[in-house]
Amino acid sequence: MAHDDADDRIYKVVVNHEEQYSIWPEDRENPAGWRDAGHRGPKDECLAHIARVWTDIRPLSLRQRS
Repeated sequence: MAHDDADDRIYKVVVNHEEQYSIWPEDRENPAGWRDAGHRGPKDECLAHIARVWTDIRPLSLRQRS
């Protein structure tokens, strides 16, 4: 089994209709239901960006009921 600690790919931050965030390889088409959230970079930078902007992880539909 190969162990790869060096991930030098570029990712993009994607968001769905419930305002849930994820990362996706930049060179791949977004998965169905997800759109670009405007941030690209190494994996750790993308994850740090998500941690800054996604402060309430409840889905949008649940937040709107509050």
